[in-house]
Amino acid sequence: MADNTSPRDVRMDVDDLWREEIITDRKIGTIRMMVPIKPDGSADPARATAYTGEAQMMTNMGPLPINFDIEARTLAEAVNGYGAAAKVAIERAVRELQEMRREAASGLVLPGQGGFGPGGVPPGLGGGRGKIQMP
Repeated sequence: MADNTSPRDVRMDVDDLWREEIITDRKIGTIRMMVPIKPDGSADPARATAYTGEAQMMTNMGPLPINFDIEARTLAEAVNGYGAAAKVAIERAVRELQEMRREAASGLVLPGQGGFGPGGVPPGLGGGRGKIQMP
């Protein structure tokens, strides 16, 4: 649904309909074959079929679903291209997870670093000069 669609104007695009078919080997992964169709449900040969791969990557938080496009003109090409496309998508997911970890780690405030007064003590609580100070 487009971002500029209001709740009162929720309609499917009759000129952009797709039939979704699931292809799997029941071992490694799944390919979603998106077949373009006409409003009457018949195949629309004027538009190309789209292929999307699905895989899972195990993390310490459990399985992480990975979705990726597969550049292919036929199902056979999509099946043959699944592995390479999955590898690229998983590598991208690993990089994104590493970046999120770096961003989360950089958000930590440690004593002696920004946000606190001298010596890592919050402002107004004294300290930081090697002496005990009373307010």
